[in-house]
Amino acid sequence: MSTYVIGDLHGCHVEFISLLETINFNPAHDTLWLVGDLINRGPGSLACLQEAKALGSAVRCVLGNHDFHLLVVARGGGKLKKNDTLDDILASPQREALLDWLQSQPLAVQEGNTLMTHAGVLPSWSAEQALALSGEVQEALQGESAGSFLTQLFGNQPDRFREDLEGLDRLRCIVNVFTRMRFIDAQEHLDFAAKEGLDSAPTGFAPWFQFARQDDLHILFGHWAALEGRTPNAKINVQGLDTGCVWGGSLTAMNLDTGERTSVPSLQGGR
Repeated sequence: MSTYVIGDLHGCHVEFISLLETINFNPAHDTLWLVGDLINRGPGSLACLQEAKALGSAVRCVLGNHDFHLLVVARGGGKLKKNDTLDDILASPQREALLDWLQSQPLAVQEGNTLMTHAGVLPSWSAEQALALSGEVQEALQGESAGSFLTQLFGNQPDRFREDLEGLDRLRCIVNVFTRMRFIDAQEHLDFAAKEGLDSAPTGFAPWFQFARQDDLHILFGHWAALEGRTPNAKINVQGLDTGCVWGGSLTAMNLDTGERTSVPSLQGGR
């Protein structure tokens, strides 16, 4: 019985299957953690979503920003972007079942002292708080006003979480932390402009994992392909899993029990 954590799939279905075969993944007794952004940019978005859903209870998944983008387009009136590869999902006869499954996923998953989110977690948030905030968003996604929530989800404000935030501002900020965060400042303001490597940090900002925590929580995240799975000068126990498969890098799985990493090369040719 092993637990494997796999970085951002981004519709790279052939590589996904190759990686599962390489690690001899068996859903009868192994568990698969998916760090979000299952879809978009790569050529097999529909197949990735179908595969993840079909694995049933063997999979634990968190939502990423591209997963939210699909939900906003499908159910919140959003528009497709130029480089999106979501048409096959939107046109699928399984569309509603797949969207329902995706919309039911959390933003944070915990097992023991390990917490997985798509982009990371604020240094001031305990695992308990992170799970509670994830639960607030899940409740909104499952509620009668889910469509309205998705319609108003996107935006950069507020750029700092406060416990007294309410309503859509609170939910938007929670989603942005869990799915879009890269650089923060000492007061935990989020920057959304810089998306490249560590040298793209705005003045006064640093990667969220270079700020100390009050606990020894083990954090797993994806989202930041430019890091290539590395977390230089981390002040916390953290593992980056996005090794940029859709951009021509590789797709990586980590054995959660041993820390061993296994990668398969991208077939995307440096898209």
